Amino acid sequence: MKNHKGRQVANLRADAAKVLFQILEEGQSARECLPLAQAQLKDQDKAWLQEMVYGVLRHLPILQFWLRQLLDKPLKNRFKITEHLIMLGFYQLAFSRVSQHAAVSETVAACQSLNTLAMKGLVNAILRTFIREDMANQAAPNEQIASGLPKWLYKKLENAYPTQLAQLVDNMQIKAPIWLRVNTQKITIAEFKQALSAENIEFQTSENHISGLILAKGCDVTTLPGFALGWFAVQDGAAQLAAEYLNPQADENILDCCAAPGGKTCHMIELQPNVKSITALEVDAYRAQRIQENFDRLGHKATIIVGDASQPNSWWDNKQYERILLDAPCSATGIIRRHPDIKWLRKAKDIEVLVELQKQILAAVWSQLKPGGTLLYATCSILPEENHLQISHFLSNTSDAILDTSFNNDSVDKPGRQIFPGDQQMDGFYYARLLKSA
Repeated sequence: MKNHKGRQVANLRADAAKVLFQILEEGQSARECLPLAQAQLKDQDKAWLQEMVYGVLRHLPILQFWLRQLLDKPLKNRFKITEHLIMLGFYQLAFSRVSQHAAVSETVAACQSLNTLAMKGLVNAILRTFIREDMANQAAPNEQIASGLPKWLYKKLENAYPTQLAQLVDNMQIKAPIWLRVNTQKITIAEFKQALSAENIEFQTSENHISGLILAKGCDVTTLPGFALGWFAVQDGAAQLAAEYLNPQADENILDCCAAPGGKTCHMIELQPNVKSITALEVDAYRAQRIQENFDRLGHKATIIVGDASQPNSWWDNKQYERILLDAPCSATGIIRRHPDIKWLRKAKDIEVLVELQKQILAAVWSQLKPGGTLLYATCSILPEENHLQISHFLSNTSDAILDTSFNNDSVDKPGRQIFPGDQQMDGFYYARLLKSA
């Protein structure tokens, strides 16, 4: 059976196993390796490949549990990739609409493309045993395995949010919708809605996002009306709050730290086109190119600097800013539902390193803020040590820092606003707005 390129359909399973191997064994991100695997595929196959890879990553603990039950001993060396192929078979049988026959026969056939023909009999036997024993309908042995989260992260969330844990875990497994932000410098919101409706593209509005829309179905966003013309940007609803919370004003100098890929910078320009200047700072030169690409498509201009936010002496001209957005490097645990590879690439030991880096950057950029100015601290994390505990520490050690409580959490000992994955269909995010005393 072949697709329109003449490639064996079973190669898609081989491609998926290779990507999973690259992520789980070699530590590559899905953003790095998945597009390369999709490059020569037609759109339908691209979507299928992503669905399979992301599906395995979402359900990895239970897939690994089944694997340990049915595989006598771990495979090694060039045969290690077969374990990922088997888990892909489990995922198809337990969680997808792929028929049992195709899930077994074409997963077994993928051994040829992986140069592991010697494993065909083993793969076939394990998948058929999985079906015969109806393992897909057996309960997970514990809540952590059922959650789809690594042990360290499950324990952190259990300790931080015991009463919210079940709902939080469920929401982290649900696929995230596509949010759009209408570029009101190019088109009115009413006109863009009309353009979507004319193409029979279903969407929802959000009462808390003036220019935000939520698509009813996933799609290739480059095919939407006005993509090349810059009519919209793809930006989750939680991220859209950053520019609104920063509230840029005319004739102000603004710094956007850790700005790539530039969505928040662009949103600031759209909200307040009369700012005096906006500087987008990004430490990674390649990611800084993404900022420029977004500026070009959306028709915006700002200053882009490649520099380290924790080391301002290497790039700063000593002119202070009225407002600063610090979208700090973080664990990205709030966007796992959108990027499930994060939970396997991130390790428990990383959190302490990230917390220390956040402290360094906060201290560095605070000196760049004018007295009377506003700093908005943001992360796409749901871990307390990166969020309200980080801000509590900063406030207690910074005499001229004042917490703006206008959108604070209900609890006075937890400064800022924590958004959880799934809240109003948004990603997990955290915000704290700090004022510098005059």
